[in-house]
Amino acid sequence: MIKGLLSFRAEKPILSAMWKSLALFIFGEPVTDRMPVRVRERIQNQQLQSEKLISWVQLALVTLFISLWAAAPAAGFNPDFNLVPWALGFYLLFTLARLWAAYRDALSRSFLTFSVIIDIGLLMVLIWSFHIQYNQPASFYLKAPTLMYVFIFIALRGLRFEPGYIVLAGLTAALGWGVMMLYVVQAEAGNPMITRDYVTYMTSNAILIGAEIDKIVSIVLVTGVLAIAVLRAQRSLYRAIIESTAAQDLSRFVSKEVADRITSADRAIQPGEGESKVASILFTDIEGFSSASENMTPDELASTINEYFQAVGAVVDRYGGAVLLFEGDAMLVAFNAVTPLENHPAAALDCALEIQEICVNRTFGQGVHLLTRAGINTGQLVVGAVGTADRLTFTVYGDTVNVAARLEQLNKEHGTYIMCTQETVDACAGAYLFNFMGDCQVKGRDGPVKVYAVNRLKD
Repeated sequence: MIKGLLSFRAEKPILSAMWKSLALFIFGEPVTDRMPVRVRERIQNQQLQSEKLISWVQLALVTLFISLWAAAPAAGFNPDFNLVPWALGFYLLFTLARLWAAYRDALSRSFLTFSVIIDIGLLMVLIWSFHIQYNQPASFYLKAPTLMYVFIFIALRGLRFEPGYIVLAGLTAALGWGVMMLYVVQAEAGNPMITRDYVTYMTSNAILIGAEIDKIVSIVLVTGVLAIAVLRAQRSLYRAIIESTAAQDLSRFVSKEVADRITSADRAIQPGEGESKVASILFTDIEGFSSASENMTPDELASTINEYFQAVGAVVDRYGGAVLLFEGDAMLVAFNAVTPLENHPAAALDCALEIQEICVNRTFGQGVHLLTRAGINTGQLVVGAVGTADRLTFTVYGDTVNVAARLEQLNKEHGTYIMCTQETVDACAGAYLFNFMGDCQVKGRDGPVKVYAVNRLKD
């Protein structure tokens, strides 16, 4: 006995692992239970939209049922019994109430559960009433093609992407049909009307138990297959919403262009992967911001710098730039590096000039002037990811980037606010006024760099 107990304990982890593998194969990869509230809110909103769609489909169905009933001939009806118009009228009112509740976001889980039971239960009652309505034995309703509407109601629950309601609808239908089959067997004492002859079953009011069990099995199997399909789709939907939310969050920490590039990549971006491109780089920095910030409280400082970045960021977006780095009060902006931009040197200059104009003509926070210096360079650079396998930064690097950063700092020595290189001037010849500042020695370069100050656009 001890050996058997030990053997069972040894087999238990194996069985558990087998079950997990089987569940993963059938139901798909599960979604973590620790979803952020904002993700759950997005999923809830999706479900609410689904319930609105379900309500409209139900309204279309009940309208179809009423139209078919109104068009059907009245011959053979029992004049003393006609449940159909009452049932359809009740279902129409219930559907309208459900539609109203869906748009008021007042559909509780108990109401949804009740709605599923009402759908299937009302259909079963209608089918049951056929033998009275047409003055036939109870077995008459077992051959009613109206049973096919069960599958419509089961499939309708798939619109919510919640398999529980599909299972509830299917099990309610299977149980309901089983009860109706038992009712037929017990309806006439001493005459269950059961036959094993298929021809007799098809040509008389006799019942074939196997045929009714086939219907129940079909309902259960369709329910199971649809529930599994919806569960797999639900998990894929949840993962898609989580990834979409993560991408939106990512775009708040990096530029939208970079976030799109990362999330739309065919495979995971690896460290060192880069692409050589000709692009324009704009470095900006606020003049004297360290001194100005000494007189601000932390809240005032945060409010001022955020207001500044919002204004400058709007200008960058307008000219097609991508902000790749915020460092203190400095920004690294790339044109034609992340997304294609034809006239990127001009876009970088226009962007810098408008930033300068904004900073001259307005204040930020509590009336603070934040004049901005800018350095611009055009040339070959590398766009890609640097870092480790676990921690990456998507950026631009190369001599072109380094020179643009040095030009921004060189403004201090010359009393200027926008400086660019010969490469940028050549790409924009004739469009702007440039003042040649000479051949300047730039840190990190062996030879001098021809440097120009940019004042304003030509008329």
